Amino acid sequence: MNYFSKLLVTALALLSPAFAWAEFPVDYTAEMIANAGGGDFAPYYINANRHGIITQKNGILLHAGVDHKLDVTKRFSYDFGLDIYGGATNSTCYNKWNATAGSWYSQNEHPANFWLQQAYASVKYRGVILTAGMKQRGSYMLDNALSSGDMIESGNARPIPQVRLGFVDFQNIPFTNRWLQIQGEVGYGFYCQNSWLNNHFDYYNGVKTVDMLYNYKRLYLRTNPEKPFSATFGAQAVCQFGGTSYIYSSGELSDVFRHSSSVKSFWQAFLPRSSSAEGFYEGQHIGSWDIKLRYRLRNRAEISAYVQALWEDGSAMGKMNGWDGLWGIEYKAPASGWIDGAVIEYLQTTNQSGPLHWDPADSPGTTLGSQATGSDNYYNNNFYGGYANLGMAQGNPMLKSPLFYSSVDMFFLDNRVKALHVGIDGTPLDVLKYRVLAGYRTSWGSYLYPRTEKAHNFSFMVEATYTPRKLSALHVKGQFGLDHGKLLGNNVGACVTVTYNGLLNF
Repeated sequence: MNYFSKLLVTALALLSPAFAWAEFPVDYTAEMIANAGGGDFAPYYINANRHGIITQKNGILLHAGVDHKLDVTKRFSYDFGLDIYGGATNSTCYNKWNATAGSWYSQNEHPANFWLQQAYASVKYRGVILTAGMKQRGSYMLDNALSSGDMIESGNARPIPQVRLGFVDFQNIPFTNRWLQIQGEVGYGFYCQNSWLNNHFDYYNGVKTVDMLYNYKRLYLRTNPEKPFSATFGAQAVCQFGGTSYIYSSGELSDVFRHSSSVKSFWQAFLPRSSSAEGFYEGQHIGSWDIKLRYRLRNRAEISAYVQALWEDGSAMGKMNGWDGLWGIEYKAPASGWIDGAVIEYLQTTNQSGPLHWDPADSPGTTLGSQATGSDNYYNNNFYGGYANLGMAQGNPMLKSPLFYSSVDMFFLDNRVKALHVGIDGTPLDVLKYRVLAGYRTSWGSYLYPRTEKAHNFSFMVEATYTPRKLSALHVKGQFGLDHGKLLGNNVGACVTVTYNGLLNF
């Protein structure tokens, strides 16, 4: 044995008591995903809330991943994960403007043939956790399998690199005798979509912002969950800031704006303050007031009612935007069976504090002293474009993502919608699970670009997952979905996913 081998063996021997090297479990995943269909894109419920993995109507993907899970029972623990995807999909034709020729042309684009989906590591001490890297996340309050999607962090888009600090789960607040708990996170990150924007942006109208930064924060309070009745309430918010914005109007570059990324900008992303450079506030701020009321029946089944009241500025924070938000009722069965859970949701984003915005402070010398603080324009900002990553909405995907338009200007052109969504799942057999999602929505376009006629769409998906009794590590999932209407088009397709999960002990 050479010197370096002896040194490695000695180091491992010294470290093994601290890290339990003899029992170091690592989960691994090998997966194949194949989908095919007709229409413009994969059916809505096959692509939505899937972390941006599937968008095209035809494709085959291979996925390999490893992760070490966090041990929440230990005072000190850590985890990590790595997921890689590769494969081939069909291309989609996008319209782009050639300013030199003064005409439109078409360009085919498709997702990357190979990408890193997740790469993260976390360290936990007591109830506090620090996470760095790209990690898939979803709603902390809603059922991610059955809900239409969180208004702020839905898990619809691919994750972005970031650093987050927060509580592992709800923690008891001292001196409340376990009657009140707290949970929250604060994170900063950056978008890695410059190349995607350069290839997809139509260069006619809209804004292309590169090197953009990201801030997320959440604070929830919850009453004692061991009691039959409990309530969760709080807020979450995001801010897009920094970078450089290239603003186009009628095919011409009309302005270039370099946003600040100073320490002060990081602070103002966390705690918004007035900014003379960008208008009232620096950055694009979006958030929601979240409330969930849960009641546990005697048979241990649970019924919940919740609302995520969306806001974009002060008027909406004060609920001048009426009933805008996501309203839902959720049922959780006490045990697996024909119905494990069910959700019904109503989404409304049509009010937006009214169609007009006028603030005399924005126009010095005006004789119009009245004020109308409306036209909130959800998920859109004149400097930062849409609240999306790689064209996919980071919030609720019922607001049609920029990716799904033939000309991508990074704005949500259909952000005034009313929608009804239903989700149900169950385990009728120990080897078989199912899930059914259905939704109907109507769009009026946006206040800035209203539709001349309302656009409707019905979407549906049925899913079944088979797990053999003698090979529980293998899962075969089949999905069939369709869309019908003018908002998303008439799409139909199927998706088959074969997954093998294994465990390695080092």
